[in-house]
Amino acid sequence: MVEPLHGIAERRLSGLLKALAAEEPVIALHGPRSVGKSTLLREFAGVHGVPVIDLDDAAVRDAVLANPTLAVSQHTPVCLDEYQRAPDLLDAIKARLNREGTLPGTAVLTGSTRQDALPRTAQALTGRLHIMTIWPLSQGELNGTFETLVTDLRNDPVATVASRPSSRSTREEYVARVCAGGFPLALRRTGAARNRWFDGYVRQSIERDALELARVRQRQVLRELLGRLAGRTGQILNLTQASQGLAVDRTTIEEYTRLLEDLFLVQRLPAWGKTLRSRVTAQPKVHVIDSGLAARLMGVSEAKFATLDPTTQTEFGNLLETFVAGELRKQVSWLDEQVTTGHWRTSDGAEVDFVIEFDDGRVLAFEVKANERVSGSDLKGLRALRDALGDRMIAGVVLCAGPRSYTPEERLHVMPIDVLWTPGLN
Repeated sequence: MVEPLHGIAERRLSGLLKALAAEEPVIALHGPRSVGKSTLLREFAGVHGVPVIDLDDAAVRDAVLANPTLAVSQHTPVCLDEYQRAPDLLDAIKARLNREGTLPGTAVLTGSTRQDALPRTAQALTGRLHIMTIWPLSQGELNGTFETLVTDLRNDPVATVASRPSSRSTREEYVARVCAGGFPLALRRTGAARNRWFDGYVRQSIERDALELARVRQRQVLRELLGRLAGRTGQILNLTQASQGLAVDRTTIEEYTRLLEDLFLVQRLPAWGKTLRSRVTAQPKVHVIDSGLAARLMGVSEAKFATLDPTTQTEFGNLLETFVAGELRKQVSWLDEQVTTGHWRTSDGAEVDFVIEFDDGRVLAFEVKANERVSGSDLKGLRALRDALGDRMIAGVVLCAGPRSYTPEERLHVMPIDVLWTPGLN
């Protein structure tokens, strides 16, 4: 069992936000509800000695909307929390920038929906708005360590493998981390209390947040679709299968799936490398954005994963892939450069769970295995991708529950899962 979270975990984005505020006029911190956006904004506002305008408060929201120009002109930076509740304020910020010039650090906003899902007025700051996504807490943030695996592998994969030779993490510890997830408020609870928090989180997302974004005619269908997608987390997205038996048409299912993405409940991991081979799939994978939330939606627990039932092991494998994809996604979000991420899958059975392509075209690839031992067949996908990419392939890594790191083939490595958050040896 993961120990309950005490205090406030230090976020990697704190330093990035400070640096970007010296360069960008407006920064929007997007991400799921209850992920720590407001905490990060209050910390930033406190450093600058300015208040946070909480737009979740109806009285504050009404006052601000009655006097939008005054509201966004009194302080620098202006800090708006949950700005999707009053997107018209973006027009007032745009007018301020037009009057005063596009100065760095004019405003910092937080929002719990994807920016492109908001009304048209939310596009007012196009070209002046830098978006940062805040995900649930990473394992390194929870442990107080500074994760550098992606950067280290890119710079020197051989040295990275050598610097993380072994692991003491047990399968039970991995199960506990996967089932706990990374939501701060969930991590402050254990057992039934944590389950109640996840249930309330889903209920609020469906009954309040979804209705604010779109006309949802059948909330129960939306809730059922979320549960079915959770049951398919880490797998190819097949909406036809996921919607079987639901009394709505295909168009509605697609709209509801996009709505779940807009609310940061699920995420599509796109197919990558479609030009490498003619038989590469174009279908995305689906991942619930937090493994703890996915586990609750699936109705699984640490106790259930303690068995060796084949069905349970398959469920854990899919959930573990979602967990690892989430950790990699967080590390990628901290990089200075923009990267492309996806999964790679061919019709003849070659598959790689997570691919990172850097600006220079070079690639890191990851395969996730829940077993302690890695066989030659487990390298099939990475081997095929290495052969297809040639020198562009920096390294392929199988992340598994085993205890040690080693290199079975050229540019292909096996490493314990906890290298994601374990610092390398000096």
